[in-house]
Order: sequence, then C-alpha cells, then structure tokens
Amino acid sequence: MPDPAPTRLTRPPYERMTYIHEQLQLDKLPNCSTLATHFEVSAKTIQRDIEFMRDRWALPIEYDEPRHGYYYAQPVENLPLVTMTEGELVALLVAQKAIEQYTGTPFEAPLTNAFAKLTSQLDGPVSVALGAARHVFSFKAAGPARADLELFRQLSQAVLETREIAFDYRGLADAKPARRRVQPWHLCCVDGQWYLIGHDLDRAAKRTFALPRIGAVEIARRTFPRPAGFSIREHLGGSFGIVAGTGDYRVRLRFDSWAAQLVRERFWHDTQEITERRDGSLELSLHLADLAEVERWALSWGQHVEVLAPKELRQRLATAARAVAEQYLG
Repeated sequence: MPDPAPTRLTRPPYERMTYIHEQLQLDKLPNCSTLATHFEVSAKTIQRDIEFMRDRWALPIEYDEPRHGYYYAQPVENLPLVTMTEGELVALLVAQKAIEQYTGTPFEAPLTNAFAKLTSQLDGPVSVALGAARHVFSFKAAGPARADLELFRQLSQAVLETREIAFDYRGLADAKPARRRVQPWHLCCVDGQWYLIGHDLDRAAKRTFALPRIGAVEIARRTFPRPAGFSIREHLGGSFGIVAGTGDYRVRLRFDSWAAQLVRERFWHDTQEITERRDGSLELSLHLADLAEVERWALSWGQHVEVLAPKELRQRLATAARAVAEQYLG
C-alpha cells in the first residue's frame, strides 16, 4: 500500500494567508469583513493576518479606499517559505514520532496539542513525508510508567507556585499508604519514570517520591521559600538513577567481551571511566553515592559482569545470586 500524501505541518493562520494571497493575486479586492465571514473568524483576526503578511513577509499589500479592498501594489508569485536544514527536519520528525509512544495515555492529547502549537509558530509551511517517516523512525519503551495527567497537573502547580501539599504515599516496603506533608521542589523524569523531590515536613528531611505511588493530593494555601541552594544536577550527581544517597563508593565492574560492546555503546554516568583490555573485555569505573541501583543493574548482566570493587557491592551480588539460585534450583 503506497504511503499517504505528505502531511502539511502548518498553523491555521497560514491557511488563511494562503487564501488571502490567492485573492490578492486574482485582484479580488478582499477586505476584513468578507474574509472574516469566509473563515468564520473575527475581522480583527483577519487584520492581524494581513499585518503579518505585510510587515513580517514584506508583501506589497495596500488598501484601495474607493473600492474597499486590499490589493498587491506589485506582482507577487509565491508566499515566503521556511528554510529548514536536513538535521532540523529529522529532529522535527523524531519529535513527532516520540510523541506516539504516549498514544493511549493521558499525555497523548496535551503532547499532540503542544507539538501542534510548536509547529504553528513557523512563518511558513513545511511539507514533510510523515507517512514515510512511520517506517523510518520509531520508539519502544519496555514497561512504560503509568501516567496520571491530573496528578501531574496538581504537582506541577504546587511546584511552580511553591505551595505545600499533602498526599497518600505507599513506599515499596509499606503495607499501606501513609499521609505525607511535603514542600515540593522539583519534578524530574528518570528512565521514563516521574519523581517528585521535596522536603518532607514530618521527617524534616529531603525525600524523593515516585508519582505512581502518590494519591489523594491536597494543595495547601500555605507557600514556602524556594530553596536557593537546591540543584537537581548536584542532588543526583552521585546517583546511578534516582536514589541520591550519602555514601562515597568507587565502583569497578569488569564486563566480558560480549557485554563490553553493549557497555561502550551507551553513556552510563558523568563519572564513568572505561579501561579497555586486550582480550576485548573492559573495566567500567563509577563514583557513586549509593549502591542499590547499580547492584540491580549489575545483576541484570548475569554472568557477563564481575564486581571488582567495592567489597560491599561484591558481597551484595553474591548474596543475591545465591538467593536466585536457591529459588530455581531448590
């Protein structure tokens, strides 16, 4: 089946301007009233379109008072077009495809609308073969996080307005949710999962909360001063993922030749150092503040990785490996 015709990414005003341009070329003497009736918009909207065409595109549009209409004072063949580099066009296509991974989630509509608004700011049309792009670009997420748009809206409002919030939260080790009172500082997305970082008032400490475990949010009227010294980059600088930690660990992992190529292909941490070995294996060094996440990551590589340091991480993997073996071998 042939690809559908190229999709035209335009903003609605450009469609009106194209029609106005055609009417001017044909010397139809269009005016704000007739055009407003045709498009079912206000005369002021048409006036802004004409002013845009005249002032931004430098088109020779003038008004004929006796004949009550606009005309081109000089011949005009085509409307101005947007010039995009190949890289910019690819980026636009990738952005459009990235949105598709949220199809069927609460984020689909707002993301689609946001993308439309962004492309609507173009001064002219960009015709791209989005139908063909379907077969060129794609995204697939393993176990995408569950999204709650209303929850995200509430938390975003609280963060932006620096207002205290209360919510039910069930930690991984909790039997049931507990009420938490928090001063929300920051929302961040790590590996496709959204987290709220803030000050837990009852525990008098900085805490991180996974959004899927938050419920029954209440936004208080009470505000708080935004912490001047908080930096998300510094906060997560020693983490392998989202767990900030307070330790100081020099982690060394040796990957065999099979896994080495996979490790080389990705960037894992700001502190990473890779040492190549003659047999094709490699050693990955990391400076971390917590071991929980790197432990789970190392376990995912199975027999293809060996923990060289620290001793604590090596022991934790040995304990986990024995537990797994006992579970399957009895």
